[in-house]
Amino acid sequence: MAKRKIAVVGAGLIGLSTAVYISESISKCSVTVISDKFTPNTTSDVAAGMLIPHTYLGIPIHQQKQWIRETFDYLFEINNSSEASDAGIHLVSGWQIFKTIPDEVLPFWSDVVLGFRSMTEEELKKFPQHRFGQAFTTLKCDCPSYLLWLEKRLKGNGSQVYARRIKDLWELHSKYDIVVNCSGIGSRELMGDLEIYPVRGQVLKVNAPWVNHFIRDGDGLTYIYPGIHNVTLGGTRQKDNWSLSPDPRSSKDIFDRCCALEPSLQRAQDIKERVGVRPSRLAVRLQKEILVHDGKKLPVVHNYGHGSGGFSVHRGTAKEAARLVGECIAALEGASSKAKL
Repeated sequence: MAKRKIAVVGAGLIGLSTAVYISESISKCSVTVISDKFTPNTTSDVAAGMLIPHTYLGIPIHQQKQWIRETFDYLFEINNSSEASDAGIHLVSGWQIFKTIPDEVLPFWSDVVLGFRSMTEEELKKFPQHRFGQAFTTLKCDCPSYLLWLEKRLKGNGSQVYARRIKDLWELHSKYDIVVNCSGIGSRELMGDLEIYPVRGQVLKVNAPWVNHFIRDGDGLTYIYPGIHNVTLGGTRQKDNWSLSPDPRSSKDIFDRCCALEPSLQRAQDIKERVGVRPSRLAVRLQKEILVHDGKKLPVVHNYGHGSGGFSVHRGTAKEAARLVGECIAALEGASSKAKL
């Protein structure tokens, strides 16, 4: 059986992690990643890289939990290995705080992260404007380091990467058997998918090495995430805003909100602004599609639309995408066998 050639379009977190999973789990296939942007110029490079799950309204909770657990277990294994430093993965403990008691005191993912519990009254004294909180330990990554690590792992598996802008998936038909579409917000133009829309996110990267606990306001808009090289302060959530230029007013608002939660940040130095556009959708598009043109067929697996929750589920959705690729290969082999008969 000849090797099946698989093209993965997109080199952000979703594209690279999907390509890695396919290359490591499916024998007798070659994987090529094609994208017009690679690290450090992807949306994923701006991401906070914090495993605190986002709820997708269009996806069953049990499915989301499976993706989150598979992602956590994978990252935890890296964290416990000699690869942790290169991959930029580390454990971080902290608090998620609320001004009013949330409807969901025990979120569905509480048994995936480590040591989840309600905050004590003594702990809550640190946040006098908040009435309730949750304490737990989770995983954080330095996204540029993780993207480089994934790319290195991919090349180590014999896969290839090409810098090229794809305007139509049919451009790949003559050279590849299956295309995996991980183009994120690019799918709006590439696939004509108007269900995906931009949500602009602006963050600050600051030098504050004394901050070693994460703090996240319950609405997810204000957060302090300590990383290996810097602390990420966030954020904004501006729907249908495509601008990648930093907004000084937003930066001041972010800084003021974060200082209200952690006053010592007023001494932070080396403040840098970063902006990205999250590829948001009601539900992640994770499915097979057969494109037909002039009697020819092109199997496509879509894996995009993760929005702000991509890091928390990326390994799980990569595994599911690889399973769908396996189904496409089986269908191609079945068709080939019938043709020989």
